[in-house]
Amino acid sequence: MPSRGSALLARHRRNLTLLMRFGVVGVSGVVVNMVTLILLRKLGPHFDEAVVGLGTSDFNLRWYHVYSTIAFLVANLSNFQLNRSWTFQSSRASGWWKEYWPFLAVGLGGQVIGLALLTLLMHPHSPVSLPTSVFDDSSGLRNRLYWSQLIVIGLVTPMSFVLNKLWTFAAVRTGRPDLADPLREEEVLAEEEVV
Repeated sequence: MPSRGSALLARHRRNLTLLMRFGVVGVSGVVVNMVTLILLRKLGPHFDEAVVGLGTSDFNLRWYHVYSTIAFLVANLSNFQLNRSWTFQSSRASGWWKEYWPFLAVGLGGQVIGLALLTLLMHPHSPVSLPTSVFDDSSGLRNRLYWSQLIVIGLVTPMSFVLNKLWTFAAVRTGRPDLADPLREEEVLAEEEVV
């Protein structure tokens, strides 16, 4: 029987491998996201124009919110398929729709948080707004929208990894929601060995 230390090391090694694969898929997702965002920006109205006003507040639903959401949906679908077939290798264990809905739910939660962060980075009166003196939209490398989107992706990705690993590709795939809690995983598996 392996020692607790070697079992922990093996589990962490597997988690690091999964994180690296998730990262590679994530990089491809960033490319898909950014290409979609750039195309939408070039084909649609100016990204900073208001689509709908939000009550009496200073905030509006802007085209960058719409572009970001469409780019998210396209990248989410791409990332799901790659994570399903390569990172977590769950394509044989569960139906496509059964895993996609939780993956989409996790992604939508991240997108809501991402849209709030995007608004803070883009809104000129926000304390964390990207400075227009540097990001003056004069070129692709100085575009506020592109940099804001990249920052949001970087901040939301770790949460997405954890939730997808624990819920979408583990508990849902195995039909074992009791394994979704990593703090109880060893305890649950030990109880099964006794039985």
